[in-house]
Amino acid sequence: MAKPYRSRINRQPSKFRIKFIPSLTVILGSMVTALPIITDYPILPPMGLLVLLSWRLIRPGYWYVWAGFPLGLVDDMFSGQPFGSSAFLWSLIFIMLETLDRRGVGRDYWQDWLIASLSIIIVLVCGMLIIDFQSNFLRLEILIPQILLSILLYPFVTRLIGAIDNWRVAT
Repeated sequence: MAKPYRSRINRQPSKFRIKFIPSLTVILGSMVTALPIITDYPILPPMGLLVLLSWRLIRPGYWYVWAGFPLGLVDDMFSGQPFGSSAFLWSLIFIMLETLDRRGVGRDYWQDWLIASLSIIIVLVCGMLIIDFQSNFLRLEILIPQILLSILLYPFVTRLIGAIDNWRVAT
C-alpha cells in the first residue's frame, strides 16, 4: 500500500535529528582516533575536536558553554589522553569561543579558520604538556605535522559538517 501524501509545506524536521546529530557526529569523530594506525609520532588529527569546532563555529548558539566538558570526556575515552584532559581543554576552548562571540559582531570564513587554528594549536600543545611537562616541553616540534594536517583538514571537515547540518534541519 502506498504511503499517504504529505504536504512538504510547513513540515518540521525530526526532533531526534535536531537534538542529537551534532553530539553524535562529535562522538563519531572522537572514535576515529581509536583506529589502529601505528606511527612513531603524532600525525592523526584530533577529529573529535575538528568536528566540535566546526559545529561550534557554524552554529554559535547551539551548544551551551558547558557542553565541551561531557564531549571532552567522551573524547578522553577514545583518544588515550589522561582522563579529563580533553574535557578541561575543550571547556577552555568553549569559554574562549563564547567570549569571542559576545565581544565580536560577526566573523567571516577566514576568521573562523584562524580561530579554529589557534584552538587546535592550544589543545594539541596543552594536551602534550599535560601528559608529561618536563620531558615534552623541549620536544614540541614533533607536533608540527599533526598541527599542520589538522589546520589544513579543518575546511574539509567544516564543509562536511555544513552538509550534515543542512540535512539535519531539512524536512
